[in-house]
Amino acid sequence: MATAFLGPRGTFSEEAAIRYAEGRDDLLAFGSIPALTSAVETGLAAAAVLPIENSIEGSVSSTLDLLIHETPLKIVSEVVVPIRHMLVTPAGSGLSDIKIVTSHPQALGQCRRFLERCLPGAEQVAALSTAGAVERVASDGDPTRAAIGPARAAELYGGQIIARDIQDIRGNLTRFVALAPEDAPPTGDDKTSLGLTLKANVPGALFNVLQPFADEGIQMTKLESRPTKGWLGDYVFLIDLEGHQTDAPVQRTVERALEQAAMFKIFGSYPRFPIETLRDLVSSPALLP
Repeated sequence: MATAFLGPRGTFSEEAAIRYAEGRDDLLAFGSIPALTSAVETGLAAAAVLPIENSIEGSVSSTLDLLIHETPLKIVSEVVVPIRHMLVTPAGSGLSDIKIVTSHPQALGQCRRFLERCLPGAEQVAALSTAGAVERVASDGDPTRAAIGPARAAELYGGQIIARDIQDIRGNLTRFVALAPEDAPPTGDDKTSLGLTLKANVPGALFNVLQPFADEGIQMTKLESRPTKGWLGDYVFLIDLEGHQTDAPVQRTVERALEQAAMFKIFGSYPRFPIETLRDLVSSPALLP
């Protein structure tokens, strides 16, 4: 079966899909996040890998809105990918030749200090994706154009990397989730993601929903809100917590939270990604893979 990812090939999304699939599945590239869930729901793919959170930019709202409003698919895995940006040029081009730098707007923004210091006079041109920018620069062969993108894009499409790890913040990480029709079984080191709305927007309402988590000693790793899209001031509260939904403390907490919630949806339980293993990798250039 195939694993769907947000294309084109050579993106960080493909890297996340490769890590998730671990060589088990073929990979299918799609052009939008909604297309990924449709691919799984219609049987084109067994799972889809979507970005859900970046350590700098925050949550990916389109993925959250799909989970809340549009898909019954479950989160079955998470993968965290270090975001490492490279400066790519056609073969034989050097820094002094560059007049234009192209990439996705987020990548340009994440490499602001490098561009200001090393290419202060270069025009910055937005592209639809980092991989697409690298592909065009490599295929056009114009020595005055450079692209910012992943090392894998340069491997796929050609071109030379003349500067590595040019992102302003080395600890730039993106968390991806894999969605599939069925829940993941418990492993003993899991997370659960859920969303809920309150019955009434009154003082203490949110506290009453969260109190059971504290009573059961359950660690929440994330709490945020998204508009319900129904009325201004109404929100869906999104919670990530440690533990599997089949664990007894989590079950008791869910039962108590349900009493206070108007809508309650578990997005899935899944193995926790060992993010602590990345701490040294993103802090030491010599250790970066």
